Amino acid sequence: MSNIGSLSRRAKSASERLSELYQVANASPSPAPELLPTALKELGIVSEALQIAIQELAHQDERLMRLQDELQEERQRYQDLFESMPDGCVLTDSNGVVKQVNCAMLSLINIHAQSLIGKSLMSLIVAEDLPLFQAKLNQVNQSQSNAGDRFEFSVHLHCRSCSIFIAAVTVSVLRKEEEGWILQWIIRDVTERKRAEAALDNPEYNPSFDRPLYSFNKGETIPFEPQSVWLVVDGVVKLTTMSERGEEVIMGLVGDSMVFGATLTALQTYQAIALSTVKLALIPISEVAQSPQLAQALLSSLKQRLQQTESLLAIYGQIRVEERLNSFLSLLKQVIGQPVDQGIRLRARLTHQDFANACCTTRVTVTRLLGKLQDQGKIFQDAHNHLVLKE
Repeated sequence: MSNIGSLSRRAKSASERLSELYQVANASPSPAPELLPTALKELGIVSEALQIAIQELAHQDERLMRLQDELQEERQRYQDLFESMPDGCVLTDSNGVVKQVNCAMLSLINIHAQSLIGKSLMSLIVAEDLPLFQAKLNQVNQSQSNAGDRFEFSVHLHCRSCSIFIAAVTVSVLRKEEEGWILQWIIRDVTERKRAEAALDNPEYNPSFDRPLYSFNKGETIPFEPQSVWLVVDGVVKLTTMSERGEEVIMGLVGDSMVFGATLTALQTYQAIALSTVKLALIPISEVAQSPQLAQALLSSLKQRLQQTESLLAIYGQIRVEERLNSFLSLLKQVIGQPVDQGIRLRARLTHQDFANACCTTRVTVTRLLGKLQDQGKIFQDAHNHLVLKE
């Protein structure tokens, strides 16, 4: 810009000199011979100055276009990031009037952008929570000088599809514009988390409460969900793997209130089979990670699984087959035993091959040893062919 100013001054000076020459020429009846060369020289100076000014303007225009393109790219990147945020995001002025809203937020409250932009964010707040919202808005406005401050709270929001949901809100000062400060509101639906935490405050908490139940019949293979664990509500599930010789190896028996899933094993081959009609609840790992109470509630289940694994390892290490079988029967009493008048009834029916796999022996040997225990009166089968172990 300084070059253009200098050239402008030069052009103005040359123009003034040309004007003087023109006046001299008009005043004189016969112009001096040297007047024409002087005029041409001055015109050349002006022309050169104009050419340089035009080139400088062209360069500046080119730079300005590049800056505009870069600014547009930055704005597009910002918009893409804004729209791709997994949580709802709303930009408002200092009074809470909506300026911009991303797709996640529109999906959360199930309305169109035109229905929200230009309106107060308070229009989404349940009446009982309006004082809290107004207090937080005043608080963030009072701390506008500290742009990094964040304020977190929970309120109930209206939604078009579902009447009300619980939202965790994080508000902070984003930037200052000509109209004033811009506030950023991050909004997440935490209804399920709050419900789980409220249920956990109950001393009689049941992790499967208010969850959909999935039923599997005896003998069905239960599929694993990659980011969830199964909680057994009723029934017994057998967990197995395969040995290098292609033989089934029992890794555990899962009963009521116990969990299992692909995330709880490092084995490449792992299978879950229903030993009876079972009812299961699916618990996302993300929910366990977010709720210390739920994690604590499932801790006892993992403790049972660990103790059972140690018991199986101890059984595999015993030398005599009779000892392995007796130890396995004792383990079954603890895991799937049900007290009855005659003793302890096993709630699930295991085949002789299951016993053989657990005791590292053959089915024929197991059949012989079970028959021997039956002759001794230590075990018998009830009317439904369930094994009953006498005390």
